[in-house]
Amino acid sequence: MKKEKILSEIRSYLTAILFVLFLRAFFIQTFHVPTGSMEDTILVGDFLMVNRFVFGMKIPFTDKYFVRFSYPRRGDIIVFRYPLGRANFVKRCVGLSGDTIEIRHKILYVNGKRMEEPYVKHIDPREFPHINDVQPMPQEMYQKFWENREFKRTALVRDNFGPVVVPEGCVFGLGDNRDNSDDSRFWGPIPINYISGVPIFIYWSQKKEIPAYKLFQKIRWGRIGKVIKWRVDNGKKIR
Repeated sequence: MKKEKILSEIRSYLTAILFVLFLRAFFIQTFHVPTGSMEDTILVGDFLMVNRFVFGMKIPFTDKYFVRFSYPRRGDIIVFRYPLGRANFVKRCVGLSGDTIEIRHKILYVNGKRMEEPYVKHIDPREFPHINDVQPMPQEMYQKFWENREFKRTALVRDNFGPVVVPEGCVFGLGDNRDNSDDSRFWGPIPINYISGVPIFIYWSQKKEIPAYKLFQKIRWGRIGKVIKWRVDNGKKIR
């Protein structure tokens, strides 16, 4: 009887582990926010629950979808694999395949139209010039440099950028904290297959600057359970 009880408990634990792994593979993901690039929408120290099912189902441990339900829209907040590494990033999708993206004097233009972005904030009054004002280059070369992620180490794409055309199968991501975000301006387009999902709510949040022994002051009680509005009302479907 004792042996059967032990085996039964082992089976219960294994079933629970397999169920959690199944959920993580297809439906949910957790994500800790280490930087302030999405402030004030998402804060440093937020722990996010991510819906992995919203765009489809991926083959586990790969970037390939075997079932695709939908695609990102402009304005969606997305969680994705960083194109130059294995870390996960969270940004706002502002451009789709075929879109022309340009930033003039910190203002975003998509296909020549100025975008209304009430969620964006600017914290740096300085404005960096366009890279062409310092080192002129043909448009074709600028596009190629951007696609090849050659602007990673320059600040001359932060406030004045483009125009570039988002390649097929990719999107363009920007942080809401526009002056303090490492995003597609610097390291190029985001392959759609790298997108793992969207953040749906904050399950925990804590202030990084407050020490752990001040537990009650450290925890942002008002943010726990907060639902994230990851899709704007006027989001346009991808082509």
